[in-house]
Amino acid sequence: MKQLCMWMLAFTVFTSAAQVSFNTGSIQLDTDLNTINARASADFGAFKTDMKLSYNVSEKSIEYMTGNLQMAFGEVYLALEIARITRKPLNDVLTCYQTNKNKGWGYIAKQMGIKPGSAEFHQLKNSANSKKGKGASKKKSKGKSKKH
Repeated sequence: MKQLCMWMLAFTVFTSAAQVSFNTGSIQLDTDLNTINARASADFGAFKTDMKLSYNVSEKSIEYMTGNLQMAFGEVYLALEIARITRKPLNDVLTCYQTNKNKGWGYIAKQMGIKPGSAEFHQLKNSANSKKGKGASKKKSKGKSKKH
């Protein structure tokens, strides 16, 4: 029994360490970003391809964000989406991120012109919610269709 408790404790510590605190101001958005993070961690190649095609950004830019800036995959997605929504250059978003990353993504979004509760903020949340579903395994979708 003690071994089981120890394993459960170790698992809890491990899984909670894998979660990133994005501090967007929305629990649902933070959860969706962690889902994006997990899927990208499982298949970074597919994530890069998706980001390249969805945001017309180079692979080199994605690698710069994950490597040099040490951004989590969810943060890469968030930076690209904020740039798209605000129609500001990605470099502006990255500069704001570097200056304010300790204040969280909610603050960064606000600095970039996305106010809490605004149409743009809802667009950001909805985009993340739809993006997290990309790349779901075929087994899951087959399983859902069999249940009637």
